[in-house]
Amino acid sequence: MAWPIETDRDRRTRITLERLWPRVAARYERFATDHGAEWQAFLVRLHRHFARLFDLTVGLYGDQYDYLYHLETLLDGMVQAWIERPDELKALDAEREGCPDWFQSHRMLGGVCYVDLFAGNLEGIRESIPYFRELGLTYLHLMPLFRSPAGDNDGGYAISSYREINPALGTIDQLASLASELRHNGISLVLDFVFNHTSHEHAWACRARGGDIEYQEYYHMFPDRQMPDAYEAHLREIFPDEHPGAFTFWPDINRWVWTTFHSYQWDLNYHNPAVFVRMALEMLYLANLGVEVLRLDAVAFIWKRMGTACENLPEAHRIIQAFNAIARIAAPALLFKSEAIVHPDEVVRYISADECQLSYNPLLMALLWESLATREVRLLELALRERFALADHCAWVNYVRCHDDIGWTFSDEDALRLGIRGHDHRQFLNMFYTGRFEGSFARGLPFQENPRTGDCRISGTCASLAGLEKALQEETAQEVELAVRRILLIHSIILTVGGIPLLYLGDEVGQLNDYRFVRDAAKANDSRWVHRPGAVSAMLERRHIPDSIEAQIFERLQQRIALRRTHSVFGGQRMEVIQTGNPHVLGYVRHHGGERALVLANFSEQPQGLAANLLRLHLMGYDFVDLVTDRPIPYQDITLEPYQFCCIQVASQ
Repeated sequence: MAWPIETDRDRRTRITLERLWPRVAARYERFATDHGAEWQAFLVRLHRHFARLFDLTVGLYGDQYDYLYHLETLLDGMVQAWIERPDELKALDAEREGCPDWFQSHRMLGGVCYVDLFAGNLEGIRESIPYFRELGLTYLHLMPLFRSPAGDNDGGYAISSYREINPALGTIDQLASLASELRHNGISLVLDFVFNHTSHEHAWACRARGGDIEYQEYYHMFPDRQMPDAYEAHLREIFPDEHPGAFTFWPDINRWVWTTFHSYQWDLNYHNPAVFVRMALEMLYLANLGVEVLRLDAVAFIWKRMGTACENLPEAHRIIQAFNAIARIAAPALLFKSEAIVHPDEVVRYISADECQLSYNPLLMALLWESLATREVRLLELALRERFALADHCAWVNYVRCHDDIGWTFSDEDALRLGIRGHDHRQFLNMFYTGRFEGSFARGLPFQENPRTGDCRISGTCASLAGLEKALQEETAQEVELAVRRILLIHSIILTVGGIPLLYLGDEVGQLNDYRFVRDAAKANDSRWVHRPGAVSAMLERRHIPDSIEAQIFERLQQRIALRRTHSVFGGQRMEVIQTGNPHVLGYVRHHGGERALVLANFSEQPQGLAANLLRLHLMGYDFVDLVTDRPIPYQDITLEPYQFCCIQVASQ
């Protein structure tokens, strides 16, 4: 029998674990004796994933004198987290390891909301579970709810403690209880893991501000402008209106602190292995609360290197991959969702089974709105054809809007292939969605507008951007109907294109822009608050009032959600874009579980015709049915009504 040859890499990995593990295991001998099966399950995963974790951390920190100390600290923390992990979560770990593609189901449907704006507090969220079930949610993302500074806190993204809830929302025990109750109702809890920065009020930052050198090394701090100036020669400004460059001077410590985003958000120093270990343990703490998916915030910015833009560096990927390996060992049910609002080529590099299994799809969001504005699907079609495919065991999270702004993240190279000048096209889209373009149906606000260049991003609720606000205030019932159809059309795409559809709660009843945010000094300079309105409960109550706008949108959207849940063809990621022969009509074929369906979507307010042979060519039959209306479609030329969405299958014999 031939024995496998041990490589130098394998030998180094084996020897390292053999030297470190006995000291770690000795501290947990009693648990290993009393819980033999659980201990063995942990050991199996440790040996399966340690080589990857070791390779990644050696690459990041192996040249530091105390690397092995930090590695042992990490191993000890992982064991402790596993021991403390509740039994029902350990059972979930085993279930998800046996079905790793559970999130590919056609029954998946996500919702996202701010706790206070949607339901007041965590108890209000718990009381909303029957509504979530009515809507069909299987995934609930609660926007940042941890303790953060009063006043300016970037909507909660300036975290002062990863282990304390904002007291106005509830307690950490309530959050853990809510996670369990959601799970028992078939809903996975999703939270943000804000790991690029903490707030200036975090305990680590307070220690640093008090002069503790150890904690000053948790951040990037400099005594003068020499190093900041050298870095900033290659950095872009994220929020230039608030502070120029990427650094803020803090007079109480006489230091320049790296603050990529806001001055009160201090970037963590991942060159320091202590920061990596501490944040890994914060991650496992969240997993043990019952969080099943962590949205990794600002992934592009977490590693800094002189002479670069400090975005999307290889070390950023290695850190996330190392976090992934840690989760596979100590909390294997946990998934990662990347948030990278960068060039499409960079977005996809964060997506793999060994890094982020899920990712927001900002390109699809941007191009859905682009197609509504232009009434053409050329850019959208190209992006879906060439940029939608993902590796196995991964999925897009598709959405029409989120808590943030809409940035036009399409590739200039893609646009140029279609004869479109990227910069000029963005200018048009900005004009269109701020209502400055003649004939625009949209009512959005500019975000971070540069008056000199005209550059900006767009704020606004789905309904206001889709024309409902303007139609209700200025136009007729016909324009109201067109706006409702736009809302339904783009939601129908995210429900059927492949991956996990995500609804911003309130959009399902047509929430409009709320301009009252300007009355709050802490929000007045951030137009994104226009699409974060509260008081959704009153609108939800009107969803069952016949002929109300809320009912029109809710009931028709529910039909599209039911369509997805009923047909397994909408599971998975497999999707083939087709050429419809009409620039206003998007077409794609879904095939999954032995089923096949043709989707057609008219992005124009005018009827559009298609050749009959399209059905025969892509469905290979002569008798067809539209799953949206449940009506037969004869084998003849097709006319799609304004903003019509149809999903066609061969009729059952």
